[in-house]
Amino acid sequence: VQLQASGGGLVQAGGSLRLSCAASGRTFSRYFMAWFRQGPGKEREFVAGVRWSVPVTYYADSVKGRFTISRDSAENTVSPQMNSLKPEDTAIYYCAAVQVGPYYVPRERNEFDSWGQGTLVTVSS
Repeated sequence: VQLQASGGGLVQAGGSLRLSCAASGRTFSRYFMAWFRQGPGKEREFVAGVRWSVPVTYYADSVKGRFTISRDSAENTVSPQMNSLKPEDTAIYYCAAVQVGPYYVPRERNEFDSWGQGTLVTVSS
């Protein structure tokens, strides 16, 4: 599966951004789609994820209540709406995908086998 990320930019603290990941290449019914981020000097970390077949969502504690991830099966996109952004949200954001069973929730970087290019989000204080 090919992934194309977009939507990054510069925003002031408290502002909002919406990223988008366009997926192509195959059917996605068994896929788990996720967004990760990697801040300066930090490891790449899970941010949010959603099952393609049934849109159950999962979030890192650091973004719960501020980020909402959704998928559009008609457009084949996965998009996190990021509200109340903080300077510590500054990072390169990556979309990722992997086929999983119906009950497994992958959250580790090495569990995903398809990655989009990163998109930079900068939150100024």
